[in-house]
Amino acid sequence: MTQADDPDSHPTPDKLLHTGGEHPVDPEDLVMASGQDPTPKLLDKARRQLELEGAAAVERLLP
Repeated sequence: MTQADDPDSHPTPDKLLHTGGEHPVDPEDLVMASGQDPTPKLLDKARRQLELEGAAAVERLLP
């Protein structure tokens, strides 16, 4: 159970969230949108996916 004063127990404010429509999507955005930690291997995979699909790659994760 999380504590009320635990900063990780509060949702992220909307102003900090974006899907890439208003900003360029980078590989770290794509990895984090998938719920994973950005590792060199995952960042490389995300970079290739963005080269192939562009911003649409993240839109599948964050409709």
